[in-house]
Amino acid sequence: MTPEFVIEFAKEAIIMTLMISMPMLMLGLIVGLAVSIFQAVTSIQEMTLSFVPKIIAVFMGLLFFAPWMLEILTSYTRRIIENIPMYIR
Repeated sequence: MTPEFVIEFAKEAIIMTLMISMPMLMLGLIVGLAVSIFQAVTSIQEMTLSFVPKIIAVFMGLLFFAPWMLEILTSYTRRIIENIPMYIR
């Protein structure tokens, strides 16, 4: 294995990780921002108010995005397993 191959392989893995995690992170960010604005406007500083909506949004997003995430991950894994003979050379 050449250093270029290892770097490209790691880059592809990092991009795959970001692509799979980005929908959940964005949902958490959007809901967290909305809750923070709501707390600032109403002067309610309840700690559970900031966590519970984010958790619910991420779980709902996970239910919605799970088929897409699973398809992306399985195709990536399948491609890696199929190319193992090429990696050994």
